[in-house]
Amino acid sequence: MTVPKALLSWSSGKDAAYALHRLRQQGEVEVVGLLTTLNQAFDRVAMHGVREVLLEAQAEAAGLPLWKVPLPWPCSNEAYEAAMAGACARAAAEGISVVAFGDLFLEDVRAYREARLAGTGLVPRFPLWGEDTAVLAGEMIGSGLKATLVCVDPKALDPGFAGRTFDAELLSDLPPGVDPCGERGEFHTFASEGPMFARPVPVAAGEVVARNGFVFADLVPA
Repeated sequence: MTVPKALLSWSSGKDAAYALHRLRQQGEVEVVGLLTTLNQAFDRVAMHGVREVLLEAQAEAAGLPLWKVPLPWPCSNEAYEAAMAGACARAAAEGISVVAFGDLFLEDVRAYREARLAGTGLVPRFPLWGEDTAVLAGEMIGSGLKATLVCVDPKALDPGFAGRTFDAELLSDLPPGVDPCGERGEFHTFASEGPMFARPVPVAAGEVVARNGFVFADLVPA
């Protein structure tokens, strides 16, 4: 029986990275590429603000090709959906039948993804869905996954968390109401090491800046 080919929606963060690890463990699909949206104006991963060169280093360490989806800045929802529709059409034409996501529990996000894939010939897969995020966060750390908080929503979390390592100490410092995996957008991460990578992605801390209502900790290649 042929194993279906899958793209993994790749934000550069810990959830996407751990989803890759889980999918490889399960062996029910073959991940053949990482699908990432990039801000054309700044050459950075959309939302996370991670430099394109670090994204490329991640893909190389994961042994997978990058499917880059360039987005204009600013980007309307219509422009985003058109760009993603193009990527989905290409995937279906190349014999890919699954798009996997690292989403954890936000029902509206899952419903949106399912609706956008309807009729494309691609089916969504959510390998981490519904898991207890406190348990999952501990499992990620225990697996050897290393990640850095690269974006913090200051309305939910103190800006001082930007640039911190995602580890047991950080989890114990999170205030009540903040999801341990940051699933409600409290924070976003960059994964630099773990069982999904053949080797670490060396990074060094750059400057911390406030921009567009968020606090970003820039990372540079080490």
